[in-house]
Amino acid sequence: MSTAFKASRDVIIRTHDLEKATRFYADVMHLPVIDRSASMNCVDAGAFRLYIEQGPKHGPVFDFLVPNFNDAKRLLVEAGCVVVEDNPSVPRCYLADPHGLIFNIAQA
Repeated sequence: MSTAFKASRDVIIRTHDLEKATRFYADVMHLPVIDRSASMNCVDAGAFRLYIEQGPKHGPVFDFLVPNFNDAKRLLVEAGCVVVEDNPSVPRCYLADPHGLIFNIAQA
C-alpha cells in the first residue's frame, strides 16, 4: 500500500460567478488564462496554477496527488479527516483535516 502524498502546484477556489472571478485574475492581476471550460477556468500565477471553479465557496483548496487514491482516502478518514465532497468518477475528493483545512486528493 503506497500513500505517499505529493502536492501539485494547483490551488482551487470556488465562486458563484466564474466569469467575474476569472476577469479579476486576468484583467486586474494580469495572470494569463491557460484553460477554460464551462465549469472551471485556470490562470497561471507562476509558482502555482489557480483553478477557478463554478460552485459554492469553501475557501482555497490545495491539491495533493497520491499513487493509490482509495488507500490514501481510507488512511485520511481513519486519521480523522471528513469527506466534504467525493467524485469517484475522476477519482478525487475534497476532505477537511482535523484542523479544518479543506484539501483535494487525486490519483497521480
